[in-house]
Amino acid sequence: MATRGVTRYVDTMTTMTLADAAERGFEIPAQVIAMPRLTQRLPALYPLAVRVHRVRRRVQWLRSGTAWATQRRTTPLPVRVKKHASLLMRELSEDEMVLQRNKVVNLRLAAARVDGIVIRPGESFSFNKAVGNCTRRKGYVEGMRLSNGAARPGVGGGICQLANLLHWMFLHSPLTVVERSEHSFDPFPDKGRVLPWGVGCSIVYNYVDLVVRNETEHTFQLKTFVDERHLRGELLADELPETSYKVEARDEVFLRHGGSIYRKNEIWRTVISRHTGNVVGEELLKKNCALVKYEPADGASVVDIVA
Repeated sequence: MATRGVTRYVDTMTTMTLADAAERGFEIPAQVIAMPRLTQRLPALYPLAVRVHRVRRRVQWLRSGTAWATQRRTTPLPVRVKKHASLLMRELSEDEMVLQRNKVVNLRLAAARVDGIVIRPGESFSFNKAVGNCTRRKGYVEGMRLSNGAARPGVGGGICQLANLLHWMFLHSPLTVVERSEHSFDPFPDKGRVLPWGVGCSIVYNYVDLVVRNETEHTFQLKTFVDERHLRGELLADELPETSYKVEARDEVFLRHGGSIYRKNEIWRTVISRHTGNVVGEELLKKNCALVKYEPADGASVVDIVA
């Protein structure tokens, strides 16, 4: 069964009360309404805060007792569970195009670090452990990074695209996602979008991570690489899982409140038996609500929240 991303929009309407919006799951993201963090008020403290977070995560890694997936296999496992490809470049301003070209450099380096990793039963895969710290010394350059509600240049920028690809493949497998963070804002319009909005990942070495655990009896393998136009990935296995998956966005809507526009949806996963083709389960994976950083395209329905 096809597992390509699907988006279902809410019925057309022009206004909605705040109470109705709340019933539909609308909640202004905490990052938007929270007081500025200490490091935002005093930027000089930011490097210290990063070091504290990184030390805390290293201690967590040491104490967790987790069996991490670190071994690689050059020959591919026999069964393809899921494959995906995402475009490397999108149409942006000239300055941003420079950052996108640099992003391709970063993605090529990061994809090589992930390619071939095997996730055996009982093991966990960590994006940050696999890719490591993206530094200039390792060849990474300034790409586009999303931080504090804005897109800005940063060394290693753009590797979130690899995390997005991996997360999408993981959602179409029996692997268990145990850690994943998302951006609190929607930075770009949907032009050329293939995946549903709201399934992406935020990555900051080493304390904002994408982690999955293999709780099955089967072994999985990751294959990732960059070609001329795409970042490509495959999730392979030693045997075909008994179930397939369909992931879709539901109740998609733009909401205008307090002079700002927000985007809300729900990400659902349907589990299908490969033997019978019947639906055997359905789960709500995530409720998303983010501040929109662009003007929705002409024709897009924006619902005004009224008192």
